[in-house]
Amino acid sequence: MSTRKTINRFATIGGLCTAVALAATGCGAGGPTNSGSAASTVNVLVEAGGHAELTGVAEQCKKDAGIDVNFVELPYDGMFNRLSSEFSSGNVSFDVAALDSVWLPSFKDAVQPIDELFTDEAKKDIFPALVKEANVDGHFIGMPAWTNAEIILFRTDLFEDAANKNGFKAKYGYDLAAPTTWQQYKDISEFFTKDGMYGTDVKGGVETEWLAHVLQAGSPMVLDENNNVVIDNAAHKEALDFYTSLTSYAPPGAAQVDWAAAQNLFNQGKTAMTRFWAHAYRQIPKDAPVAGKVGAAPMIGGSAGVAGVPGPWYLTVPKATKNADNAKKFVKCAYDYNSLGIESSLGLASRISAFEKYQDKSGYESFGPLITTLNGKATDTRPATEKWQQIVDTVLVPLLQKAVAGGDSTALLADAKKQIQDLLK
Repeated sequence: MSTRKTINRFATIGGLCTAVALAATGCGAGGPTNSGSAASTVNVLVEAGGHAELTGVAEQCKKDAGIDVNFVELPYDGMFNRLSSEFSSGNVSFDVAALDSVWLPSFKDAVQPIDELFTDEAKKDIFPALVKEANVDGHFIGMPAWTNAEIILFRTDLFEDAANKNGFKAKYGYDLAAPTTWQQYKDISEFFTKDGMYGTDVKGGVETEWLAHVLQAGSPMVLDENNNVVIDNAAHKEALDFYTSLTSYAPPGAAQVDWAAAQNLFNQGKTAMTRFWAHAYRQIPKDAPVAGKVGAAPMIGGSAGVAGVPGPWYLTVPKATKNADNAKKFVKCAYDYNSLGIESSLGLASRISAFEKYQDKSGYESFGPLITTLNGKATDTRPATEKWQQIVDTVLVPLLQKAVAGGDSTALLADAKKQIQDLLK
């Protein structure tokens, strides 16, 4: 399942087929500049919720350049179908399209290079994994508009309780604190699994956490750089075996637990820790049992270092648009005023400086851990294949569901390799 498709279920923002006249242009990222021309309109196609991320950008750009923006929102699946149809016809009704990262391989030939926006200065302010992903076949084709990654969320009230601190140290020989190693994570999970509580969750319904463990173990996820299937290598098995070992400290029925279920378990006080997308820190309901009792820490590293799987969206300019100059002005503006997205309902950005601007403010304690995770030396984006979502839905999630239910990891990975090889033929 797409990162943003999943996250958007929690955001409760946006609508369908909404058009709003707003503004767009900017400075600092390189590329086109405003020539002082009369107002123009740029049509921007976004997934439901994406409009909120870009509203502040558009308003600011309106003041700078007088370029009106007509936002059109579609549900995730409907947007993919709309893009496929119009790109195939060569006749597009939009000038800018926000693409989920997993769509870039599918639509790479339908969007034009925006290399001029990726100045040296701009690239230094974008997380390395996103710079890498935006470059397809030697050209930058999308400017990241917002991104996310999983971090560690934990119950500060439980961790700071004197009885818990004394009991934990007596049992494990070190102080109870936010985990910095996976052994510590496992010890803490074991310690808090008692009296109807669980130390953590295990999400059999999503693949991202297991793949982060794969990166931390030093392997590319599922496919190597030459598109060879490596899902049966030692790192994938090590990651899968560790991931499934946590089921002893997680609520029953892990095979069916997805993002929504895990978030609800944590917010209702049923788990002491969760690995979850950083945006969720600011979305804990004020009346939730854990409200005001949550801390944040970076994703933990393995032998290869800290690694997470980013969840970015990219702004792209179709080759078929007749309004490319103004479209690029909007993309440039979205980079320049990227931090305004943090003021939206979802509260995300893509520039390092945008997150840094807020990380020391009250309520944004998750941003420091998010920056650390996205800058992790082993952090990487998902394989650049148009079959990726199919691989996730038909192979990876079923594999995980069987694994957390007690299946043999070696046999499951070998079978997954064959399935993926068949899909890629």
